[in-house]
Amino acid sequence: MTTRRQFLEGAGALTALSVIHLRAAQATPVAMQAAIDAVTGGAVLRPGRVKLDIPPLVENGNSIQCTVSVPGPTPASDRVRALHLFNEKNPQPNMFGVRFGPRAGPAKFTTRIRLAGTQTLVAVAKLADGSFWVDRVEVVVTLAACVEDP
Repeated sequence: MTTRRQFLEGAGALTALSVIHLRAAQATPVAMQAAIDAVTGGAVLRPGRVKLDIPPLVENGNSIQCTVSVPGPTPASDRVRALHLFNEKNPQPNMFGVRFGPRAGPAKFTTRIRLAGTQTLVAVAKLADGSFWVDRVEVVVTLAACVEDP
């Protein structure tokens, strides 16, 4: 039989563990860079060619529309193989990646994301020649989503 004291000690320990787990689940700039390096193999990221279109100031982080694209025509030798989106504060730094086959149309996707506060988002494009291109946008969020402050 569990005593009241044992129950309260166990509940306190469980609460402490959940707070530690919540803080550990948040990505960091270092975790974001590690996720980018995992996708790129540590290759040099060149600025340009890829475009991350997202409002720089959003009122609510629960649903933000963003578009990642490689504008303009690209020859077959430079076709886009993949587009990725990374963040530095959400629980997972690698938000998503989209791969394009040889018969794909324009390299572009639009989606809605949630953001856990003001942070930098990074879009990375991989081209057929093995080069990686990057665009970074700082997004200010006035009401965060994804996590709650303990």
